[in-house]
Amino acid sequence: MDADRPPFDGYALDEPGGPVVLSVPHAGRDYPLPLRAALRVPLEALRPLEDRHVDTLALAARRDETMLVQRRARAWIDLNRAEHERDPAIDAGADRQSTPHASAKLRGGLGLIPRRVPIAGEIWQRRFEGEEIAGRILDDYRPYHAALSAALRRAHARHGVAILLDLHSMPPLGRGLPRIVLGDRFGRSAAARFVNRLESVAAQAGIATALNSPYAGGHILDRHGHVAGGFHAIQIEFDRSLYLDAALDQPGAGLAPMATLVRGMIDSLIDEALTPRDDRLVPLAAE
Repeated sequence: MDADRPPFDGYALDEPGGPVVLSVPHAGRDYPLPLRAALRVPLEALRPLEDRHVDTLALAARRDETMLVQRRARAWIDLNRAEHERDPAIDAGADRQSTPHASAKLRGGLGLIPRRVPIAGEIWQRRFEGEEIAGRILDDYRPYHAALSAALRRAHARHGVAILLDLHSMPPLGRGLPRIVLGDRFGRSAAARFVNRLESVAAQAGIATALNSPYAGGHILDRHGHVAGGFHAIQIEFDRSLYLDAALDQPGAGLAPMATLVRGMIDSLIDEALTPRDDRLVPLAAE
């Protein structure tokens, strides 16, 4: 990668913008040669790790909001895991002492460097040296989080509030089950009023939602959400069948209407953030 180019695509990073900042951390389709050389499975087996084309959806919905889109594939490094969530099974630099109580994701092979994928199983044919993973953290992981933090601070300085909308996609959960899942870390990463607005937009479109089940959000929300300080972070998981083709591979006919829905979600958050909380009608006294 060009040393002068960040590992993500940034939009309106240095321009005054609204209170909403968009993040797309898992849609990357850049699979570096070192990654390909270390695979024990076909490259196509890594596709379930991608939030397939949710970046295309986000770009279609975006107007002038600050947005970050990671280019590197999630299999290279997962921005939604903490730095210490390193898997000793594939990472010689993992410190077992720092993770005595490994998360369920890490135990299941979905740590900072994913180890397993559905169906195909184990991904790698070798264990990585600690320096390799440290390089990915330095070159790919930290720049994204630093830029995201800076964008949120800039939004907060301008508006007194900042809202991170972290966009993901999920496989269809099944007939009759929710098609959009909102995550707020069980109320820890965002005020309920913002989540309520998102639920309302989806309901008006006739799309069923769930809150925190089965996805409550991950490290990005933990790291960048601080409700007491006016920093709110919400994850949205979109059923891929809402905007992809029947093969869940390429943008489909649903992309345009879903972009309209996402635009409505963004606008609802802006309205909620910028409308004075005490701006309510005062009843007139009876004559």
